[in-house]
Amino acid sequence: MSQTQNRRIVLAARPQGRPKPSDFRFEDAPIPEPGEGQLLLEVLFLSLDPYMRGRMSAAKSYAAPTEVGAVMEGGTVARVARSRHPDYREGDVVLSYSGWQRFALSDGRGLRKLDAGAAPPSTALGVLGMPGFTAYAGLLTIGQPKPGETVLVAAASGAVGSAVGQIARIKGARAVGVAGGPEKCAFVAGEFGFDACIDHRAPDFADQLAAACPGGIDVYFENVGGAVWDAVFPLLNTHARVPVCGLVAHYNDGGEPPAGPDRLPGLMREILTRSLTIRGFIQTEFAAQQPDFLREATDWVASGQLRYREDVVDGLDRAPEAFIGLLEGANFGKLVVRVADDA
Repeated sequence: MSQTQNRRIVLAARPQGRPKPSDFRFEDAPIPEPGEGQLLLEVLFLSLDPYMRGRMSAAKSYAAPTEVGAVMEGGTVARVARSRHPDYREGDVVLSYSGWQRFALSDGRGLRKLDAGAAPPSTALGVLGMPGFTAYAGLLTIGQPKPGETVLVAAASGAVGSAVGQIARIKGARAVGVAGGPEKCAFVAGEFGFDACIDHRAPDFADQLAAACPGGIDVYFENVGGAVWDAVFPLLNTHARVPVCGLVAHYNDGGEPPAGPDRLPGLMREILTRSLTIRGFIQTEFAAQQPDFLREATDWVASGQLRYREDVVDGLDRAPEAFIGLLEGANFGKLVVRVADDA
C-alpha cells in the first residue's frame, strides 16, 4: 500500500435547502494504524443514497445526524489492507460502513465478508445490499402483492424502484413504473421488464398514469412524494397498500409545513373510506429477513430474473457533485463511487 494520507470528506455545514459544494470539506489525514483486534479497511466503492440528505440535517429523524466536521456516512465495499483481527486477513473484501473516505479502522463489528465469485462486489451496495433489501422487505411485508394486482413504483430506474417492480413481477403482479425522461422509461420497460413506465415530466403525466393503470393501483411503493403522489392517490383501489420508504422530492424542503390549504382532513377521509394502509418503514426493522433476502435475491440475479444497472462515478472527490445530482434525479441506476483505482 503506497498511500500515506487518508483522503476524506466531512460535513462542513448543514445545508439550507439544496446541498451546495461548500457544505462539504475535503481533508487529508495520516492513515491510521490498526491496534490489537482491529483492521484497516481500504474503501473500494462508496454508495451514495438519498437518505444521506437527512443525516446532513439536525432535524429529528430515525437516526442521529452527522455532526458538522465529521466524515459523511455511507455504505462501502472495502478491502482489508492490514489486519490484527483473528477473523480477517489482508485481501478480504467486506461490506462496511466506512463513510466518505479512502481508509477506515474497524473492530470487525458490522462487517460482512463478500464472495467476489458470487456477484460483483459493488452489488452489495445495490441490488444485493441495502437498496435491494429495502425493496424486498417493504414490498413483500407491507405491500404484499398478489398475482394479477397492479404495483406502481416511482423512481423506477433507481436501485430501490427497479428492484420493487421486478420482484412484483416475480410474484405475479403487474409492474408499472414512473421515471424521469423517455430514456429511463424505455430502459425500465425494456431491460427491467416492467409492464409500463410513465415519464413524470410529461405534461399529461396524470392521464398517462391512469391509462397505464386501468384497474387502479393495489400497491404503491412510495419513495418520491410531490406531484407523483398527487397523481397516484386518486387511483388507489380500496384496500390498497402504500409502503413509504422515502420522500426524495421533499428532502431539500425546510422544516416548515408547505403553504396552501390543509389537505390532511381530506387525506384522512380517503384513507378511512377506501380502507387504505399507508405505512412508513426503515429497512432495519426487517433485519431478520436478511438471510431470506440474500438467498432469494442472489438466485434471482443469477437467473436473470432480477437485473440491475449501476451509475459509477470515478474518484472520491466527485462524491459531493454526484450526491447533489442524485437528489435531482441526475443518476441512471444505483449511484456508486469507485474510490480505489484498482477496484
